[in-house]
Amino acid sequence: MADRVTVIGWDGTPLTDAARAALGAATLVAGAGHHLSLPEVPAAAERIRLGSVALAARRIAGHRGSAVVLADGDPGFFGVVRTLRDPEFGLEVEVVPAVSGVAAAFARAGMPWDDAQVVVAHTRTLRRVVNVCRAHAKVAVLTSPGAGPPELALLLAGVHRTFVICEAMGTDREEVTVLTSDKVADHTWRDPNIVIVIGGRTGAAATGAPGQRQSPAWIAGHDTGRPHVPRGWAQPLTAYAEPPARPRSRESVQLRAAQLARLGPRIGDLVWDIGSGSGAVAAEAASFGAAVIAVDRDVDACARTTAAADRLGVQLQVVNGAAPHVLEDLPEPDVVRVGGGGLRTLAAVADRRPERVVTHAATRDEAEAAARVLAEGGYVVECALLQSVELDTEDWSESERTVVFLLSGVRD
Repeated sequence: MADRVTVIGWDGTPLTDAARAALGAATLVAGAGHHLSLPEVPAAAERIRLGSVALAARRIAGHRGSAVVLADGDPGFFGVVRTLRDPEFGLEVEVVPAVSGVAAAFARAGMPWDDAQVVVAHTRTLRRVVNVCRAHAKVAVLTSPGAGPPELALLLAGVHRTFVICEAMGTDREEVTVLTSDKVADHTWRDPNIVIVIGGRTGAAATGAPGQRQSPAWIAGHDTGRPHVPRGWAQPLTAYAEPPARPRSRESVQLRAAQLARLGPRIGDLVWDIGSGSGAVAAEAASFGAAVIAVDRDVDACARTTAAADRLGVQLQVVNGAAPHVLEDLPEPDVVRVGGGGLRTLAAVADRRPERVVTHAATRDEAEAAARVLAEGGYVVECALLQSVELDTEDWSESERTVVFLLSGVRD
């Protein structure tokens, strides 16, 4: 095993004295091409072009001498330190950090970033990264070949965002470009780059009345300035928006709670809410950090869904149209609630093979028909009969009773 392993972050500024001393004593240096060409790299040192960090770690583990790994920015932030610290390699590392590329990108843009989501885009994670950009107002994306600005912009089709694209950070070729997302795919961008994706509700616009002062930020990546939003979830409709004049039947708070529990929306997911009705399910799913597309053929229902999202200060996309036809052009979902549209819509959803599907039925016959559609689509189906009774606590009299079959399908 190497006698000493030092990881040095590089942001284009002169190396610190500690970094120079470690590099000067190195008998093995690993890094990208521009790192290995630095004049401080000893001529006699073995050089490893850093492609696979795991392969480099194995080489370092078998080296006898002092090893240095050079990496852009802060190597402990989505960097090589995580791999080098893996117990498989048995390496003890010292870290000399530099300014992270994300911090530098926001500095170039003149923006705070304690309220930003930070994600890494690879071809295998690109869809989930795009979902984060759909759901959040400020996202920093560390890109890679095949998962860069054009791919992000193309998959965000229909969702307006502003891109701040920072290329070749810390070099003499550094360039910062600001474009709307519909223009990004028309250009060629140098790898690697960092993209700040901005759009939707930010600041006071997401926290209630105009001019309302934001609460001080105290936790990174989260908006804490929404004191008017009730604690908890599956609240009465009045907590989110004005209820519809004629509430859709069987849309009870208890059913909504059970549906959300079965869906389990989370950051990186795309949720379809078909037959959004009051908009409560869509808005609450978005409050968990998921991207949400709410679909309803009723224009008034679409307006109610938008109002519910505004009330919670979350972002979602509302599509007015009749299912199943309107679903054809939507991006692939992770979980789906089918609140309307019948068996044809349920079958169309199953054909898209989301991880989970949740729906409900008023009668046992309807429940059995829906279960057959899901089972034929390759889902393991569960069904429960839910009965909820709302009581007036003044005299404990029954004010409303709801009986409904809840069905959930998990892809087999």
